[in-house]
Amino acid sequence: MLLFQLPEDVLYHILSYLDCRALSRLSQVCRNLHCFVNRDAVWRKIAKEFLNTGITWSGTDAYPHIPLKERVKIAQNWCKGLCKRVVPLKWKTKLLPWLQLDRNILFLSQAANIGAYYVRQDSGRLQRNPFEIYSGHNGDVCRFVLTDSHLISGGSDGKILVHSRTSDTLVELTGHNQEVNCLDSKDGLIISGSRDRTVKIWTLTSYRPRDTIPMYDRVWSVAISPTLSSFVTGTACCENFSPIRIWDVERLECLCSLGSEFRRGAGVLDIVFESPFQLFTCGYDTFIRLWDLRLSPRKCVMEWEEPHDSALYCIQTDGNHMIASGSSYYGVVRLWDKRQTECLQFFQLSSDQVSSPVYCLRFSSSHLYAALATALHSLDFRLNPVYVR
Repeated sequence: MLLFQLPEDVLYHILSYLDCRALSRLSQVCRNLHCFVNRDAVWRKIAKEFLNTGITWSGTDAYPHIPLKERVKIAQNWCKGLCKRVVPLKWKTKLLPWLQLDRNILFLSQAANIGAYYVRQDSGRLQRNPFEIYSGHNGDVCRFVLTDSHLISGGSDGKILVHSRTSDTLVELTGHNQEVNCLDSKDGLIISGSRDRTVKIWTLTSYRPRDTIPMYDRVWSVAISPTLSSFVTGTACCENFSPIRIWDVERLECLCSLGSEFRRGAGVLDIVFESPFQLFTCGYDTFIRLWDLRLSPRKCVMEWEEPHDSALYCIQTDGNHMIASGSSYYGVVRLWDKRQTECLQFFQLSSDQVSSPVYCLRFSSSHLYAALATALHSLDFRLNPVYVR
């Protein structure tokens, strides 16, 4: 009996013992084996161990349209730091830009406007001009978020604008009297935080805040739990309480504070829920922290320290093993493997003469985009790897 004539479940079991190199060589034996080895089911176990293949800890797939073998190819380049660097956009005035990536559309804020750019599927490059511009703020856009139907932005003018992504409808929400530093939105719920030391809760159907929580400190970051029952706030840490607190959405009660040994000024600049019980934070104290919300008391279970003692402005995770972070000096982007404490790879995007923070970063399966003060940088990881052909 030939190898490919074995029952499929037996053949899957045999192939589960092979690594990338062996699978690639086996696929070159004959046409039948090539077709079988290229199936996603053969590569799923290997893909779970690599960075940014789209397979999350829960087993969901972030990039179902891309074959797993192709993603494992690119994942090797993420691990080794092999990429091509491009600067798709530049501007003359120093800004504090923000990014969101939705499939093949990149949204970029520049001063008071947010531009939507198509990302070319063949090259990952942006079209030169945005196909749509969202405007309406009287000052710079501080943060914005995307939902399936809306783009919601907070500005230095204290306003929150809700743009429909399917029509020209624009709704203005007023309530903050200083700049809206941060906001998040899920399932019609909007949470906003401001320099005016308040957090406000909104709904898409109301023009006034549903509730207001006095924070007694500037609010730098917020994030709504995937369960929609709670949200997390990150403050400037200039008062005598923890900068990270979890709140009940309905009762508006503080459920708990995370951590107790933050030094004064260790503000939390970005918060990411990876699951209902896994929370990542970063900020001025130069650490990325992973909090396990299942434990009692809830506590930090892992820490990653920025080696050059730089503040961390932003983070993003792949839902499995990878974390990407943006530092405050020289446009440094770092890639971290959660299974290690040391930085895996780093990229310096600005020159020694012109230092800029990485204000925001977003990545897909093959590209990482980082917004600096005067340019948008792109890292393309689609190079030919060594082992997978």
